[in-house]
Amino acid sequence: MVRRFRWSFRVISLTLLILVIAGVAVAYAGDPGGTATGGKDSYNAIFGGQSVKEAVGHLTVALNFVWVFLAAELVFFMQAGFAMVETGFTRAKNASHVMMTNLTIFAIGALAYWAIGFGLMFGGASGIASLGGTAPLNGLFEIVKGWGIFGTKGFFLVGGTYDVGVFMLFLFQMVFMDTAATIPTGGLAERWKFSAFCIYGVFIAGLLYPIYGNWVWGGGWLASMGTNLGLGHGYIDWAGSSVIHAVGGITALAGAMVLGPRIGKFNKDGSANAMPGHHIPMAIVGTIILAFGWFGFNAGSTLAATDLRISVIAVNTMLAGAAGSIAAMLYVWKRFGKPDPSMTANGLLAGLVAITAPCAFVGPVSAVIIGSIAGVLVVFSVLFVERVLKVDDPVGAISVHGVCGIWGVIALGIFADGTYGAGYNGINTTVRGLLFGGSSQFFAQLIGAVTVIIYTFALAYGFFKLLDAIMGIRSSRADEIAGLDLPEMGMLAYPSFAVSSLDSVNGQEAVSAETDINTNEDR
Repeated sequence: MVRRFRWSFRVISLTLLILVIAGVAVAYAGDPGGTATGGKDSYNAIFGGQSVKEAVGHLTVALNFVWVFLAAELVFFMQAGFAMVETGFTRAKNASHVMMTNLTIFAIGALAYWAIGFGLMFGGASGIASLGGTAPLNGLFEIVKGWGIFGTKGFFLVGGTYDVGVFMLFLFQMVFMDTAATIPTGGLAERWKFSAFCIYGVFIAGLLYPIYGNWVWGGGWLASMGTNLGLGHGYIDWAGSSVIHAVGGITALAGAMVLGPRIGKFNKDGSANAMPGHHIPMAIVGTIILAFGWFGFNAGSTLAATDLRISVIAVNTMLAGAAGSIAAMLYVWKRFGKPDPSMTANGLLAGLVAITAPCAFVGPVSAVIIGSIAGVLVVFSVLFVERVLKVDDPVGAISVHGVCGIWGVIALGIFADGTYGAGYNGINTTVRGLLFGGSSQFFAQLIGAVTVIIYTFALAYGFFKLLDAIMGIRSSRADEIAGLDLPEMGMLAYPSFAVSSLDSVNGQEAVSAETDINTNEDR
């Protein structure tokens, strides 16, 4: 028995020894340090007969695709931020209506941009190497050689534009369009018909936004002022201070002028009544969501994960937003005695809007200066729009996006420091602003800023006037007093809650301004 036990013990011990030795051999047959993984054998197994150059090119474009896709989804998530900001800054009786416009503008805009807008904007934007070349986008209508007006390829993404690179560009630019189209929904809130809004969505996504976008990003005449006229690199707007935000803000101004103010906003002597939003926490959370999405907005505009300038862009974006928020807060605190949360939130957005154009071309100190100026500027602008222009903008869209968007493109012409931009718009030197010896770039920026103001206001104002003449764009007086949720949407946002005292106060203001309305209609 003892012998059997000893023999069994020896067998077990020998077996364990063999397993240990084998395990060590197996372990070291792998690559625990990672030094051998991805070598020649792995390359041959994955890419077969491709050359190293071809394989690296393929992997680079694939990496860029992933980067652009992730950035696009960040920008898409900003739609939730806009919905929360605009709804929070408006009254409870219109919350469903405002939310619905923010939801529907995505759907309407996406289809209109797919069918018409993308082709007009990027139909001639071939040669985007980071996405594989986008060669099928080779149609640009030019009044004379080198002066592009709109694209002629890419409508409905069919034919030759059924291409992976083109589709990736479309995805990224579609969510950009959605941002521009969403901005006016806040400035025109609480008083326009939903049917008129739907037609507006087709107009801005299919025509207004894409044409100006082509001039700046699609190979059009503003971008070509460097090669054609020797004005720096031509007009530069990195991620859309003007293309996105000024277009949206100026459209909001035109629409608000045609619509007129909300009932009760202005007294007969011209003084303005406050109409506070119903949910400031919602607006603040929406602002934070927008700031989060802005990293995809600005850094994603490299269209390349391999462009290491991403770090500079992201830091500048963060700093400018922070500076704008603090500047706005301190200014209203000093002037009015309280650090107004709504102005502080708009200051953050103002800083982000302003840095969107120059974020890739300036240093961090300049970013803080640009954001700080935007934070103070937005407060001045909100007061000017309301008290001088007598225009009713419930959320401050005109000031945040329109005014600060214009400041952003001008700031690029002042603060661009010459550390980046070689090759941009076909110019081999880096981008320099006025403070760094680039006076011609400053003039190019001025031309682009004036162009977006004139073009956008003229086209948007004409559109709203025409639509108003055809079908009427303003909701009825009774519907506006009651709130647009039930009359237009058929449901309340908060059916379980009573009307607040603030809503009642605003209703009484409306009644005092419109003496022919019975006070009972207010309830």
